[in-house]
Amino acid sequence: MKMQTLNAVQMAQRLLLSKVQQATCLVDATMGKGGDTLFLARNSSPAATIYSFDIQAAAIKQTQELLIRHGLEQKVKLISASHATVGEHVGLGTLEVAMFNLGYLPGGDHLLITRPQTTLAALHICLQRLQVGGLVSVVAYPGHTGGNEETQAVEAFLEKLPQSIFTACCWNVINHTKYPPRLYIIEKTRGEFFEGDTARKD
Repeated sequence: MKMQTLNAVQMAQRLLLSKVQQATCLVDATMGKGGDTLFLARNSSPAATIYSFDIQAAAIKQTQELLIRHGLEQKVKLISASHATVGEHVGLGTLEVAMFNLGYLPGGDHLLITRPQTTLAALHICLQRLQVGGLVSVVAYPGHTGGNEETQAVEAFLEKLPQSIFTACCWNVINHTKYPPRLYIIEKTRGEFFEGDTARKD
């Protein structure tokens, strides 16, 4: 039986690849088992720095081991903190790529999940710090407990972004039941995004 070869995570990586190859400041906002961190480290330039966030020690350990196996640990800063603290590590106008893969740590406690409040805070900060031409991906999982609420919160937030500054897109599997994952891609097209710019003005 043929397995699905295209999913939201793979699509995010395909869409971001060309930008990642040029970038020097990148963020994995949800480290997890390190898949996106490895993707960013493997495909970015030798001069790049990747900032990877998670609050779970198991995630940091697994990701560190993964990076060491691939000889890429020197490019990555593993940060044991909420992704809502991304602004303490990345300056305004320096961020080129950020990836969010929401939900819970695969193989971990399903009650330890990303939450709308901190996810939106981290997303807002990343958009503030994003360079013109920069990209942010968000893979959301409406099928698990708490996931639909978070997905709706993310989509509502993105719908209100000023179109004079951002383009926000959604990729979704439309013939699968049981709430398939959803991918959002945001590109900063021009201008500045400040603390109060939370709603469209155009």
